[in-house]
Amino acid sequence: MYLQKVKPFLYLGIFYLIVSFLLRLVFVFHPITTADFSFAEILKVTSLGLVNDILVFTIASSFLALYFLFLSNGKYQKPYGQIILGVLVLAFIYILATPNNIFKQYGGGVVKIVLAFLGLKILFFALMLFLPKQRLKIRNSLYFTTLFLYVLLIIFNAVSEYFFYNEFGVRYNFIAVDYLIYTTEVIGNIMESYPIIPLFTAIFVVTGLATWWIYKKTKDSLLQLPNLVQKLTLVGVFAVLLGISLSFAEKINLKKGNIFQQEIAANGMVKFYEAFSNNTLDFFTFYPTVDQKTAEKNTLFPLGTTTLNRTITSDKPELQKNVVLISIESLSAAYMKAYGYEESVTPFLDQLAQKSLFFTNLYATGNRTVRGLEALTLCIPPTAGESVIKREKENKNKFTTGSVFKSKGYSVKYLYGGYSYFDNMKDFYAGNGYEIVDRDNFTPEEITFANVWGVCDEDMAKKAISEMNKDYKAGKPFFHHWMTVSNHRPFTYPEGKIDIPADSKSRKGGVKYTDYSIMKFFEMAQKQPWFKNTVFVIVADHCSSSAGKTELPMDKYRIPAMIYSPEFVAPQKFSQVTSQIDVMPTVLGLLNFKYQSKFLGQDVFSKNFVPRAYIATYQDLGFIKDNYLTVISPTKNIKQYQLVQKPNTNTTTEFNIYYTENLLQDNPRKDLVDQTISNYQSTSFWLKNKMLDK
Repeated sequence: MYLQKVKPFLYLGIFYLIVSFLLRLVFVFHPITTADFSFAEILKVTSLGLVNDILVFTIASSFLALYFLFLSNGKYQKPYGQIILGVLVLAFIYILATPNNIFKQYGGGVVKIVLAFLGLKILFFALMLFLPKQRLKIRNSLYFTTLFLYVLLIIFNAVSEYFFYNEFGVRYNFIAVDYLIYTTEVIGNIMESYPIIPLFTAIFVVTGLATWWIYKKTKDSLLQLPNLVQKLTLVGVFAVLLGISLSFAEKINLKKGNIFQQEIAANGMVKFYEAFSNNTLDFFTFYPTVDQKTAEKNTLFPLGTTTLNRTITSDKPELQKNVVLISIESLSAAYMKAYGYEESVTPFLDQLAQKSLFFTNLYATGNRTVRGLEALTLCIPPTAGESVIKREKENKNKFTTGSVFKSKGYSVKYLYGGYSYFDNMKDFYAGNGYEIVDRDNFTPEEITFANVWGVCDEDMAKKAISEMNKDYKAGKPFFHHWMTVSNHRPFTYPEGKIDIPADSKSRKGGVKYTDYSIMKFFEMAQKQPWFKNTVFVIVADHCSSSAGKTELPMDKYRIPAMIYSPEFVAPQKFSQVTSQIDVMPTVLGLLNFKYQSKFLGQDVFSKNFVPRAYIATYQDLGFIKDNYLTVISPTKNIKQYQLVQKPNTNTTTEFNIYYTENLLQDNPRKDLVDQTISNYQSTSFWLKNKMLDK
């Protein structure tokens, strides 16, 4: 009898395990998985994955267990049926009519969900109460619907995980959590990137077939419902299994092996929960630490100072030139000719680099736009958890590049072709004194093409020129920070602009159209009276992908950066290791600005400059120096890799960006370990104590 009652769990569980197993095999052989797996490694990954999946399915079965727990014929007998129906109706009326009930306090969306649930519950309860001869058919229909929703969730999650892995090379992480928040942009992105109708048709067809198969195999479980004693026995066994699953679901991880092995063995839902619950990480709880005074001394010494707040001076007069900072969405260094890309997808930037101060060995701090914006605006190393930009309670009144320019009488603006509420940009930049120019500022006549992320980069370029002309006519020098949007999935752009068809939806097309738009911007800028007195800074926000064999693959953080001002900045290549946080301090240095600084980035031409770079995910914090990469992670883990440049097999490349990262098992360089901990610890401490405010 008991085996009969658990058949729905067994069949659903087997279906879930099969889907998860197939998904793991797809990940193993996916082109983005740049690691080779032996048969033994595949067996290990899938075996551990099986354990993860069993634990997760047990937890997810809780709703199904509740569904079966409340199945009963007794509740429809007089007077219980009428009483229960009356209570349900009164609850519905109460929620609908009471102005300040608990559900309305959580927002209109919650109220609608609760009312919809109660309404359906009332409808089906009434049908089963007043139509006893049809009760089994109605119950079977509801059971089929319940199975359908479970199967749909299993398949939809597998498809979602595939596309997420296809984009980022990892299971769900903080980005997936963000995607739940910004549903408009994300759903729009999916709609424009993938063949939605065929995809969803296939999902629903497979869901329907699988549900029907499970239903046919298990519907006899509803013919004879268990009595109270049998229900308590089943619930007791399930409670034990649920307790075990909750205790171990987050602990079953692959401790060794490369990142791909660890990600493939994991369960996406567990990874999502971890990301959701740990989007802020207290450095002092999760990371290795040193004495705080020692940490600050180690961090400040390479800057040539003993205090965070210090005076930057110059023996030359200040130059009040306009500054235009263009941060380009997802432009990996690997897409430029200088770094060996065989196709010409950045012809304008390739030419501009030869006329600029070209940083050839520069690394992004992170793998998200907000990390790049943080690095260029705050000029500090990344910190554990979310970017400062996303931390609404502690992201305002900071010491920023904008605040330096504003202190010099500049007009300071942030230009973005989309809606700047995305990624909390509007809150951050407005809260730090920037004027916001985003899609809300466009008239319909100014938009020739737009997708879910915003107006195309050409339209934003025209708008930027218009804003710069306004400031020039007002007699004010300006610092404008323009963030591009077109080099982002779905990679759509106006037809006929470049030689890659707009309907190809390829990243190469997105890169080339962005390059084209920047060229058009410069064609317009050169005709303006302010052009000769303007410094242009072009830098990527992050790379197109950060997936690799190690936590922090070096080549996936290498980005191009250049400073262009034809009558002011002499063309040259700066080849020392440089961090994204150094770009704007270098610009301020070129302008001979005198200011009080709290930046941790350096002017690369200062006498104290130390070649080093910071690269990080939301959890793994890396420090590059002296051909070593030191990584600190939660649970106080420390790893150090020796960096060995790979042989250059591309005869066209000027700069080889590929390294082998050899993990040092013994005797890591302690000075670099201490420096890594100190730099990240000090930054976290200063942020936490508002010492990086203005």
